[in-house]
Amino acid sequence: MALISMLWDEGADPCLGLPSYETSGAAGADLRANFPVEARDGIALDPGERALIPTGLRLAIPHGFEVQIRPRSGLALKHGITVPNSPGTIDSDYRGPLGVIVMNAGQEAFHVSHGMRIAQMVVAPVVQAQFDLVSDLEATERGAGGFGSTGAN
Repeated sequence: MALISMLWDEGADPCLGLPSYETSGAAGADLRANFPVEARDGIALDPGERALIPTGLRLAIPHGFEVQIRPRSGLALKHGITVPNSPGTIDSDYRGPLGVIVMNAGQEAFHVSHGMRIAQMVVAPVVQAQFDLVSDLEATERGAGGFGSTGAN
């Protein structure tokens, strides 16, 4: 298990609590919108609009891990609210404020309110590769077949 150390940003509302897993089998911990005092009314997103939503947190992720930011399926289905760079990656050496880019892909305006669960974070192991330039690649059955080359089913 990875231990993610967290720190509240100045002006954050600690009453909202830390990210949490809503069920015992959840892969993602829910993140809440945590607006500074002067913006606690939240923000309205028109269709097609996006905004960086603060969580009020900073993280220290252990080396060898990342945090992935993903949309919440209920918001996506019911309102078209998504994370356009999904999954967003937070590297283990980043210590800045944790914000979530939220986009309204729906057809109606959507209000992001203070305390709303806006995304989920998944902690995942990271393997860094070594890159080697070669003159030829090993042949495979698929070869250079592109999108759809393995069949329609």
